[in-house]
Formats: sequence, C-alpha cells, structure tokens
Amino acid sequence: MTHPKVSVVVVSRDRPDALIWCLTGLSQLQYSDFEVIVIADPPGCAAVQASPFADLVKLIGFDRANISEARNLGVCHAAGEIVAFIDDDAVPEPSWLHQLVAPASRADVAAMGGFVRGRNGISWQWQARTVDETGATEALEVSPHRATVLTPKGRRAIKTEGTNMAVRRDVLVALEGFDPGFAFYLDETDLNLRLKRAGYATALVPLAEVHHGFAASPRRRSDRAPRDLFDIGSSWAVFQRKYMEEAPRRDHWRHIRDHERKRVLEHMTAGRLLPRDVRYLMTRLDQGYSQGLMRQRGGAQISNSPMSAFKAFPVEKRESVVLAGRTWQRRRLRAEAAERARGGAIVTLFLFSPTVRYHTVRFDPAGYWEQRGGLFGRSVREASLFRMFTFSERVAAETRRIGKQRLII
Repeated sequence: MTHPKVSVVVVSRDRPDALIWCLTGLSQLQYSDFEVIVIADPPGCAAVQASPFADLVKLIGFDRANISEARNLGVCHAAGEIVAFIDDDAVPEPSWLHQLVAPASRADVAAMGGFVRGRNGISWQWQARTVDETGATEALEVSPHRATVLTPKGRRAIKTEGTNMAVRRDVLVALEGFDPGFAFYLDETDLNLRLKRAGYATALVPLAEVHHGFAASPRRRSDRAPRDLFDIGSSWAVFQRKYMEEAPRRDHWRHIRDHERKRVLEHMTAGRLLPRDVRYLMTRLDQGYSQGLMRQRGGAQISNSPMSAFKAFPVEKRESVVLAGRTWQRRRLRAEAAERARGGAIVTLFLFSPTVRYHTVRFDPAGYWEQRGGLFGRSVREASLFRMFTFSERVAAETRRIGKQRLII
C-alpha cells in the first residue's frame, strides 16, 4: 500500500536540548516517506546546526513567542499531503507516524489524533476527549486497540492535542491554519471547533503514542509549577470573543479564574510556590485577559503550494531488540543499549529490581528506551499492586504490552 507523504512540524522555543531529544526519537520512525520541519528560535537553530540532523531537516528560524504563527509557517513549508505536529519536549514511539496517518486512507478523515503518555512514560496524560464552545472537555470511550473515526454532531468537537495530531494540508489551507490570536494555549482547541463547524471527521488512534516530557519553559518550571499565566488569560479572552455570546462571558471567566487560582494554590501548598508567586500569577492572568479582549483574531494566510520542495528524511530499516537485566547490571546494559542504538537498532531496555516499585519509561538521549521498576510492581497503573512473576515472565509481559508501538515482532 502506498503511504501518503507526511510533513512533521516541530516548533521549538527556549528548549534546544529537548529539541535534539525529540529529533533523536523522530529519526527512529519506521515510516517510508516523511520530512521534518523545525521552526525554532536562535538557540534551537544553533542546536540543530551542531547536531547530526543539520542536513536532514528543513530548519526555519522564527523568534516570536506565538505557537500558532510558528505552526502556520511550518505548514507553509510542508510539502506533504498530511501535516503532523509534535512538541519539542515530546518523543514518539517508532510506529507513531504509521499508526497516526493510517486512517487517512479514508477520504472523509481530515484530522487524526493519538494518545499521549506523561512524564513517567506509563500514565496517560491525554486520551480520547471531546470539547465544546466553552472549552469544557469530556472523556470519550473508544477502542484502545484500533482507530475510531468520528464525525462530530451537536455542540461537541473531537479533541486532538497539539503534541500528537495530524491534519490534511489542504484542509489546513481551507481553514486558514491556526489562529494567531492564540499565541499559546487553546490553539488546537480552536482548530478542533472549526473542523467540527466545517463537518470534517477526525480519527482517534490510541496506538499512535507520544511521550510528553513537559520540559521547563518561560511559562512553567520543570516541576510543572507555572511561571506566567499571561498567555492563558489572553487566549481565554480570544476564545470567548470567538465562540461565546457576550452575556455568559463574565461567569465563564470567573469559573476559569477560580480554576487557575485553585491550581496555583495547590502548587503553593505543595511548597513549589510562595504566596507572592500566587499574587503575581493571578495578576498576570488578569493582565492577559484584558489584553486578549483587544487582540486581533482570525485565520492566517496559508500558501496553497508549499514554499519548499519535499525533503525526505532518510529512513533506516531498524530491528527492534530487547535487553533485560537486574538494576545492579544497569551500567553494563545501558552501555550496550547505547551501542546497539548507535548501530541502528530500536532498543528497549528492561531493568527490574526484586521489589514492588512502580515502573517508569523514558527515552534516553542516547537513543534507547529504558523501563525501570520492581519485578512485582505495577507498570499499568490500573493493575494489581502486587503480582508474582518470574524474571522471564515479566520481560515477556512488558514486551507484549509495548510490542506494537515499539515494533517488537
């Protein structure tokens, strides 16, 4: 079967190390025809130019703090039939792109969204959801094993996340891309609602998995405590003006503000913020909302023809291998994993201790996947707290759990 050409857009700002980590993950994708477009600030551009990826990607400099404008620039340069999006602090499973765009074989599918694992590499950060024109989301039940195609009806749109989604390029052109009024936050929600209004179908693809690291940025610290809420406030003001009648806006904003205050107070209670930080953050939220009431909103001009030719990322046929051992063997096994990854393998390393410790998964910058935890502990968080395994049984169980995503035969 012929696969459509895909342009993968990565927007990066203030996170050059995370960007290289993301590109390392993208380099292991097993998909026959894709390009990578990096829209980055000067530190990000410098990091890419000094990396092995310098000649493999389309690198476009962009130094404004507006993710919608940056994504639109990426779409303008995209020469693929489909444009996929991933954040610079995220890394995909090797099968991600194959799984994500498979539903595009149906002509009625305009957009696709995958599932996102959080920082521990196990728990779900986002799964299937819908969203309405107040921005309220609701969980959606879909099959965990196959793509589900949904044509929204009524007031609710199908929610996709900006760190793991794809849209047909011609649809993005028709919808005028991302609204630059959303400099950060609610940008993909706005696109979801416009897809609904236009009657397009969206496919939700559980096996198209991305691991989201939530790296530090000017808006949040590495412990996820917020540094600034200005853009959240401004985006909510733009969103209200675009989707809500004027009468309910005041109560809606009060509800949003209460939610944000509760969130920052929880960080303060946990010792991550001081009382003065709470006052500052709430002031910035209000300032952003006031600015958003005056901010220009609307679509962008996306060129019908791409601004640059398709630049195929070199795809190396990789074997997926599993290494496993005890935690006290980690130094030797990590060195072996890194060496096998340099040799072109997709490497999964299991390190088990004789405990009931919860498992975590991370993609190492050296290019291999590492899963650590107790031999008798939980990986899937809904599983039993304790379960008896032999070492070989646990390796086999975890291999089955991630086999399709990691392309383990």
